[in-house]
Amino acid sequence: MKKTLAALVLITASACASPPSRIAASYVSPLKYKDYTCDQIIMEMDHVGHRVTELYHSLKKTANNDKAAMGVGMILFFPALFMLEGGDGPEAAEYARMKGEYEALRQQAVMKNCNLEALPPSPDELIDRIED
Repeated sequence: MKKTLAALVLITASACASPPSRIAASYVSPLKYKDYTCDQIIMEMDHVGHRVTELYHSLKKTANNDKAAMGVGMILFFPALFMLEGGDGPEAAEYARMKGEYEALRQQAVMKNCNLEALPPSPDELIDRIED
């Protein structure tokens, strides 16, 4: 019985959605944006930054819901474990890609000597502002 319970705990723990702070950026080549002007780079960085922020909040909510379901399932009612999201889904993949897009845009802005003070805040800075 203890082995079965331990196996169930391991399986369900691996099925939880990752918090967005643990999702690394995917690599995106800055060459993708080589034909963009500085103004276009800034506009795209703003768009990507806002999308990253939206995805962050959605992923954080999913991870928190999974964590709550895990707690309820482990303590009170094991069928609650079946409510877990089942790991990282397409939103997590998009989040990683969008973080990579932002970094590629930032690198291209540096290569083109764009006015760095005109650049919008990074997604991490936006999230920190909201979280405070």
